Amino acid sequence: MRASFDIDALRAIVMATDLHSFASAAVQLGRSQSAISMQLKKLEQQAGTQLFVRKGRGLVPTEAGEALVAYARRIVALNDEAATTLGVAVSKATVRLGLPQDFFEDVMPATLTAFSRTHRDAHVEVQAGPNHLLADEVAAGRLDVAITLCKPRAGAQGELLCRLPMRWIAHRSHAKLVEEAPLPLVLFSHPCHFREAALTSLDRQRRRWRVAVTTPSLPGIWASLRTKLGIAVRTVHGLPKDMVCIHRDAGLPDLPQIELRMLQGSQTSAVARDLVAILKRETIALVGGG
Repeated sequence: MRASFDIDALRAIVMATDLHSFASAAVQLGRSQSAISMQLKKLEQQAGTQLFVRKGRGLVPTEAGEALVAYARRIVALNDEAATTLGVAVSKATVRLGLPQDFFEDVMPATLTAFSRTHRDAHVEVQAGPNHLLADEVAAGRLDVAITLCKPRAGAQGELLCRLPMRWIAHRSHAKLVEEAPLPLVLFSHPCHFREAALTSLDRQRRRWRVAVTTPSLPGIWASLRTKLGIAVRTVHGLPKDMVCIHRDAGLPDLPQIELRMLQGSQTSAVARDLVAILKRETIALVGGG
C-alpha cells in the first residue's frame, strides 16, 4: 500500500525549510513544537528514511528530505490553489495569548471581542499562568504574546505598558486582622512578586508575620480573605467589591510598584501582530488608564 502523506505535515516541512527552524514554523502554523515533531516523525516512518538531521541548533534536510520538500511545495501549492478556486479557506489562523489571572475579567474579553471583529475565523488559545511561566512560554515560541507583571528593574524584557502600585488588601469585614501578631498572610505560591514584596517589606519593618494560606490561584486569594484567614498584597485592578485597601495609618509598611509588560515572540504571524496591537490598546485603556 502506497504512503499517503498528510498535507499539514508537508506544509510544516516546507515552512520549516524556508524559515530554517521547526520552532519558527510551529509559531507560524499555530502549532506546538511537539505536534510538528510528531508530524515529522510520521513522515519519516512513511518515507522509510531520515528526512532531516541536526546541525548546530537546528535541523537540515537530508538528500531524501530535500526531494520530499520539493514535492511538498508542489502538493501544498496545488492544494491551496484548489481550495482558493472552490472558495474554501485553507486553514484557520491560531494565535496564542498568555495572561495573568488578574486580567481575565476585563482585558481578555475586551481584547478578544475587538480582535474577532476583523478576524472572525481566527482561533485564539488563551493561557493563564504565573508570570515566570508565561515569559518562558513566549521565549520558547509556545505563546505569541503575553502580558506579565514584573519587578521594576533595568534591562527588563518586553514593552512597558504601565506601572501599578501594590496595596495591602483585606476583606472589608476583616480589616482588623492587621492588629494580629504575627500578621497572617495569604500568598501566592513561590515564586511571586507580590509575595516577595510583602515579606521583604515586613522584614524591613521587623514586623512578625506568618503564612496562613498559600494558593496558586487568584480566586483562592479572594476566598481566603473572605474567610478571615489573613491579608494579601495585590494591585487594585480587578479588586472585588467586598475587598478594601488597608490605609497607610494602619501601621503596615509601604510597598513598591509593579510593572505591567507585554512580551512578544520573535517569530509572529500577521494575524498575531494584529492581536498584539489590540491587546496593547485594550490593556492600556483598562489598566494603565485607570
